[in-house]
Amino acid sequence: MTTTNTQSDETLIQSGLRTIQTEIEEIQRLESKLDHQFAKACQIILQTTGKVIVTGMGKSGHIGRKIAATLASTGTSAFFVHPGEASHGDMGMITENDAVIAISNSGTSSEIVTLLPLLKRLKTPIIAMTGNASSALATAADAHLDIGVDQEACPLDLAPTSSTTVTLVMGDAVAIALLEARGFTPEDFAFSHPGGALGKRLILRVRDVMHSGEQIPVVASDCILSEALLEMNRKGLGMTTVQDNDQRLQGIFTDGDLRRSLDKNTGDTLLSTPICEIMTRAPKSVSSDMLAAEALNIMEQSAITSLVVQDADNSVAGIIHLHDILKAGVA
Repeated sequence: MTTTNTQSDETLIQSGLRTIQTEIEEIQRLESKLDHQFAKACQIILQTTGKVIVTGMGKSGHIGRKIAATLASTGTSAFFVHPGEASHGDMGMITENDAVIAISNSGTSSEIVTLLPLLKRLKTPIIAMTGNASSALATAADAHLDIGVDQEACPLDLAPTSSTTVTLVMGDAVAIALLEARGFTPEDFAFSHPGGALGKRLILRVRDVMHSGEQIPVVASDCILSEALLEMNRKGLGMTTVQDNDQRLQGIFTDGDLRRSLDKNTGDTLLSTPICEIMTRAPKSVSSDMLAAEALNIMEQSAITSLVVQDADNSVAGIIHLHDILKAGVA
């Protein structure tokens, strides 16, 4: 039954602050619970040749899904199995090579306790996360992580609030300890997140987005400005490379160089000026193996929109443009 109850803004804010403070205090209490059992749980997972199966009912199940996702994205192959479904066929997903993280604040959830004999028969290591060290789940486990709280943030001390927060933090602690133990790198993380902006920043290389071959604007060092402008217009990159007869880079000519030339020259002879007299010599360049994100940083710091890509022998391999990097999702 619901009733309308108008509260002042200050009352609502104070209620929120009490919730936050209660949960902060419970998380701080968690520090004292990271003992040899925590280390044992991590060692079990590190020695597991299969996958980590996370299971839990109700709110514990929701938190368990997040823990499984965090493990999977940080180098530990894991997935969530609903304990109710496990009793109706999904036990087939679990093998003796796996390890199970079973979450139950009370440690007595019937759906999980039912699975214990089956897991023991498989000889699958069990890591229990409970708030009751003497519960059936805790005593059956190979390692027990204490997630007990003195007080839920719920004023009725009923709704899982502090306990679910503490469980999530414990799961994060396990995941990060494993990440560091495995020497998990940013490149490894990017491999698990290829579709996100972070993944692209860590994976995408200059060679993946640069213009190459016939797409590269190029003029000879003895050409005149009018010819360079035609090449710039054809290739549409707002610049052109300037190369000698041996195709070695002599410089570049950009929209910015054109504006600066117009400021200095008002006569009709500008279009016939040799490009070598007004080009930018020794322009900034990058290698094709550089991360596109690094190239973007160089452009931003130098206030330019394109970079020459050069091979080890200093020949021009391509041109990378700011718009291409942003279009690729690297930002």
